Amino acid sequence: MAMTVTFQSLPTQGHPKIQPPARVSVTFTGDDAQSEEDDLENAYRLQIEELIKKESNRLVSERHDPIETSRLCSLSLLELFESGDSDLVPALMARLGPVRAALDGHGGGILVSEADIEVNNSGTRSLSLVIDLDGECVSCGAAPGTLKGIQDDLLIDSEVSSVRFSSSMLEWFDDLQRDFVLKHGGVTFV
Repeated sequence: MAMTVTFQSLPTQGHPKIQPPARVSVTFTGDDAQSEEDDLENAYRLQIEELIKKESNRLVSERHDPIETSRLCSLSLLELFESGDSDLVPALMARLGPVRAALDGHGGGILVSEADIEVNNSGTRSLSLVIDLDGECVSCGAAPGTLKGIQDDLLIDSEVSSVRFSSSMLEWFDDLQRDFVLKHGGVTFV
């Protein structure tokens, strides 16, 4: 059975270029109502993710020189860490996806609290990072999603084996926020 759902396009305050999709068409193969609902939610989520990615890329390219970003992405994180190079944090930031636009837009950034080089059984070396946030990111209500985004983006790099976060960040949250980020944040604090 095929089902077409039409969404009314409403302007997004503050972001006139971002509009919800005008029409979503999804084909369902089963009779299960829950499956149809899940398929529709997934289709809409994928379209929204693509819009967020495009807008994030636009914002980052407006704020950062693409040539410098490319240079930072080409640097070895291991070599930067071993030499104590001040480009380590900028190189980490350059590796972030859409979460970088959120950090930039809210006046925040990342700090490396700790880093160690790990060597696996095959002799491959990689960084184990403990990250902290700074700037306006302190006590941000969006922190659980921000932390997960930072972790996931950095773990894409083959030179990063683990990303954990400083437990001092937990002091920013009230009890409810702290419980939420510990149970549902998908990140580890040390």
